[in-house]
Amino acid sequence: MIVDDSKVSRMMIRAKMAQLQPDWVIQEAANGEVAVAMVRASAPDFITMDVNMPGINGFEAVEQIRAFNTTARIAMLTANIQEASRERAAELKVTFVKKPATEPAIREAIYHFLAAS
Repeated sequence: MIVDDSKVSRMMIRAKMAQLQPDWVIQEAANGEVAVAMVRASAPDFITMDVNMPGINGFEAVEQIRAFNTTARIAMLTANIQEASRERAAELKVTFVKKPATEPAIREAIYHFLAAS
């Protein structure tokens, strides 16, 4: 699942992910609230999550998701690279990958997912 308020970012991540993992079913959510609802309904294995979004931010969405789903692997794919964000990602036990959503960034996120599986 790709969670990002930017349609362009979602399109870029989807294209790279589909190229690298053509057998994966990819869902998209434009904000944290929608992502939480979708995870409740479909329980994806892997989620890329932006941090800065309207409504609840990515960290808040992860906290809500973790309340009912502890198995999904989550990568914070974000331009918000301050040390506080890195520390918060570590506290939530999610992978931190900095944007832009280039092929190396998507590869890194997928690598962490596959390595943990």
